[in-house]
Amino acid sequence: MPVELVSLTAISPLDGRYGRQTAELRDIFSEFAFMRERLRVEVAWLSALSSAGLPELPPLSEEVSRALQRLVAGFSVDDCTEIKMIEAETNHDVKAVEYFIKRRVGPALGAASEFIHFACTSEDINNVSHALMLERGRAALLSRLHAIHGELRNCAHLYADLPMLSRTHGQPASPTTVGKEFANVSVRFALAINAISRVNVPAKMNGAVGNYNAHVAAFPGVDWESLARQVVEQLGLTFNTHTTQIEPHDAMAVLFDALARANTVLLDLDRDLWGYISLGYFGQKLKAGEIGSSTMPHKVNPIDFENSEGNLGLANALLRHLAEKLPISRWQRDLSDSTVLRNLGVAFGYALIGYESCLRGMRKLEVNEAALRADLDEAWEVLAEPVQTMMRRYGVADSYEQLKALTRGKGITRDALHEFVRALPIPAEARDSLLALTPATYIGKAAELARRA
Repeated sequence: MPVELVSLTAISPLDGRYGRQTAELRDIFSEFAFMRERLRVEVAWLSALSSAGLPELPPLSEEVSRALQRLVAGFSVDDCTEIKMIEAETNHDVKAVEYFIKRRVGPALGAASEFIHFACTSEDINNVSHALMLERGRAALLSRLHAIHGELRNCAHLYADLPMLSRTHGQPASPTTVGKEFANVSVRFALAINAISRVNVPAKMNGAVGNYNAHVAAFPGVDWESLARQVVEQLGLTFNTHTTQIEPHDAMAVLFDALARANTVLLDLDRDLWGYISLGYFGQKLKAGEIGSSTMPHKVNPIDFENSEGNLGLANALLRHLAEKLPISRWQRDLSDSTVLRNLGVAFGYALIGYESCLRGMRKLEVNEAALRADLDEAWEVLAEPVQTMMRRYGVADSYEQLKALTRGKGITRDALHEFVRALPIPAEARDSLLALTPATYIGKAAELARRA
């Protein structure tokens, strides 16, 4: 016997373990949501036709117009189930929507009954529906992306002056500040968000191969391109003038690539914060009753950043496949995009989980200033850079090589470094400025740059 579908028996963790986190996407990317958008597009097309002055199609009555709008606004799971029952007979999901409208509005449609789906190919309805779904899905993700960016910017400003040892190649390097490192990510992330927001999602309503063939055959005097543009733009989308049977999905690819790039910035952040927690630079706020390990009671694991990393990886695998596959269609149309497009919600779902986990992890972070100071106090060798740079300024021969011999691959104490500096043949004020430097004060413009994020 088949197992009943509930959250605990779902194949995908998006509807199972993470079902509560992804619940809002059900109203955007589910089969029910897709069918509702198809209904909206069919009604929008019929309404536009009725106002186009076609002699055989008088304007819809107020009663019929209201009935059609109620059908869209009140669309329910029961309504969708009825469409699926019609589809079981027709074996065609878009035709089932047409029959559903006729069945529900009935004789009141009159002559308009035969103008439902008039001159359309299924893809006229589907591509507009997918575009509407993507607009809502993008808004859902952007709300989280902006929240993460807000946390990054706040941390950049809050910790602008707090010094931290850098680690290039994993080794001690010129100091920075905690705020400047958050600022770096904040600026990158703002650009990534902007790229996602800028993508215009196009749609088309131009018939079987994009040439308005049936439209012109039936009514050669109608400006069909203007009418199609009107419908698409009134739905809040960008009109694509040149297509085959399918809208070529190039803009979808741009959007998915932009999302993947934003996710990559977050993956970088997840891994860096994981590492800084490991170094003790950050602690994590404890949650009462939470367990870090089934055998080691002391553990407070960076699980939010690990969860974010894993789910963003899944999201990017899907987003990149969508971006690579969808713009390719054999000749004027093949159906390989159709099954792939049904996974838009899967890609967005994994991204959403990744964003929520990253956000949750960031809100748990607590800076460990003592650990930051201790690391800096043990890294006087990083001042080899300003010392040899000052030596270069005043023409001291072999300055780099001298500091290399003194410090490379070795630790060096404050006293040893100061002994070297005091013996340098440079002006007294330059010597004094070097002696006043510590690893914690050698931060350049880091604080200023952090505040500008």
